[in-house]
Amino acid sequence: MAQSSFLNFITKEFKHIFRDTRTLLIVLVMPVIQLLIFGFVISSEIKNANYAVLDYSNDYLTKRLVQRISSSGYFNFKGYLNSYGEIEKVFKNGDAKLVLIIGNNFSQKLQNDRFANYQVVTDASDPNTASILASYVQGIVNSFTTEYFGLTRQKERVSVQSRMLYNEEMNSAFMFVPGTMVLILMLVTAMMTSISITREKELGTMEILLVSPLKPWQIVVGKVIPYIGIAFTNVLVIILMGYTVFHLPLRGNMLLLLGVSSLFILLALSLGILISTLSKSQAVAMFISMFALMLPTILLSGFIFPIENMPKLLQWLSLIMPPRWFLSALKTIMIKGQGFQYVLKEVMVMIAMTLVFIGLSIKKFKVRLE
Repeated sequence: MAQSSFLNFITKEFKHIFRDTRTLLIVLVMPVIQLLIFGFVISSEIKNANYAVLDYSNDYLTKRLVQRISSSGYFNFKGYLNSYGEIEKVFKNGDAKLVLIIGNNFSQKLQNDRFANYQVVTDASDPNTASILASYVQGIVNSFTTEYFGLTRQKERVSVQSRMLYNEEMNSAFMFVPGTMVLILMLVTAMMTSISITREKELGTMEILLVSPLKPWQIVVGKVIPYIGIAFTNVLVIILMGYTVFHLPLRGNMLLLLGVSSLFILLALSLGILISTLSKSQAVAMFISMFALMLPTILLSGFIFPIENMPKLLQWLSLIMPPRWFLSALKTIMIKGQGFQYVLKEVMVMIAMTLVFIGLSIKKFKVRLE
């Protein structure tokens, strides 16, 4: 009798799981999605990185060399530059991650057993990517010259210089300080806001607040203001520690940096409010926040893994991830020292996302009140 009751109990639990669509998605679909994302994103290789060429030699051999680099699978050729001054421009605009500079009479010097030279200039605001791309180019050039001239010592007559623009010392803080700021702001604002508002609904105190003299928007604003203060304090602390402890230079305008950070805080708060309207419990809010915010921030924002190296589907998916746009603006201001015109696209996208999330939250909140 006891065994039969136990089996019936287990059967009831299975039926309960299969009747609950959300639970079924969590236990069956979510592991598959996570495996696919991790499997495609996490890779030590970098592919499809944009590069440009400044060719002072401009002969048949150097054109063959450019073709070899472009066909390697690691690079996408974005065109030739006309002068050295254009290098920083393509980096500022994000048009290229690397520029190859080929010296005068490159082919002729090699054929006459003299030293030929070339230079590799990389955007080292992401030091890991810059180092890997520079090593790719050097390996391809060495292989090409050796194969073309048929001499194993040919590469000894090729002189290479590497320049890491924006980060000559290859300081890893240039990567993890901006990324950490994005991650912390998402945690403090979006996740904590969603859990805080959902807690009121779960405990039944939201109904008490709604019948109080306060208007619904006042309730929501009152809930999120403390998190705005905490998040902005975090911004100041991270910037200060990055500058004093990790020697991260602040090359851009401080007011612009704080303004863009404030915009992202509002964006993250609006996303947290939207999550709270979709969640019936703190556990659901926590789960949505972890999967929809934490993982994309780490994997799809360009924080650790280059977006260019991802499959096209994930690259498109990253376009709707707020951390991607804030991280791009953050690096442009802090590390590259650029002005508002170079982060205008990122700012407009974040403003649009904020308005969309607020609009959806208001609509969902009104539905719940009816």
